[in-house]
Amino acid sequence: MPQKIKPTSRQKTIFYVHTLVFAIACFVMWTTYDKGVKGWAYPWPAWITAAWGLSLIGHWCAVYTSYEDKGHEDYKRQEANG
Repeated sequence: MPQKIKPTSRQKTIFYVHTLVFAIACFVMWTTYDKGVKGWAYPWPAWITAAWGLSLIGHWCAVYTSYEDKGHEDYKRQEANG
């Protein structure tokens, strides 16, 4: 059974920075997108928020749900001899 890989502090730090930048950017986008518009304004930040949010979920999965690949060393050795 593959073992779960424990994330390093650097991986965690990069993820937290990604989350912080996401939060700040979303806050700025959503507070400024319809300034000065009378009536309805197209919510363009929704697309950016959704796409960036999905990438943030993917980043979380890569950091916190990774498992070792027992065949990786064999693959690297075969590529080197290839």
